[in-house]
Amino acid sequence: MRVYLAGPDVFLPNPEARATLLKSVCSEYFLTGISPLDPLPNEPAEWAALPEAHRIARRNEAHIASCDALIANLTPFRGPSADVGTVFELGFMRALRRPVYGWSNTTTPFADRTRTFTHTTGTGTTDADGLLIEDFGLADNLMIEGAITASGGVFCSAKCNEAGQWTDLEAFRKCLAACQQLENT
Repeated sequence: MRVYLAGPDVFLPNPEARATLLKSVCSEYFLTGISPLDPLPNEPAEWAALPEAHRIARRNEAHIASCDALIANLTPFRGPSADVGTVFELGFMRALRRPVYGWSNTTTPFADRTRTFTHTTGTGTTDADGLLIEDFGLADNLMIEGAITASGGVFCSAKCNEAGQWTDLEAFRKCLAACQQLENT
């Protein structure tokens, strides 16, 4: 089973090494990990004329379309929620009606992270601008978890200290085990 490895891991200091590690862990579960950094076999020649950012987007969409499932690193990135590009990729796979899985290295609920990010005190229901804080007790925005659940996937989280936020793979391994179960059914 080919699984697309979505996440902000491409922004880490050594993204190639991270991709190699994640793909190696996938192989322990008899899954083939596909990284956004992987070259695309038979990339259309006309893409060479596109700006680099557009080539990357098309390549990633082609990789996603070639996979059986998607596993997304939804650890909060540069704010209280998951990386926006990762969330797009998750939605893209969901639109293809294939399973999506999510993992995060925090167990702090989305509403609590939002309150901290917006400097909202206590258990306030609105932020300083009077905007509602989404509070369903979920790990992230309801559309993210809703897509995962509706696809038959699971969301896994693990509590990590700050030093392990971008290195701990406990929740990732939980997702791989769940994905492998799907493969075996």
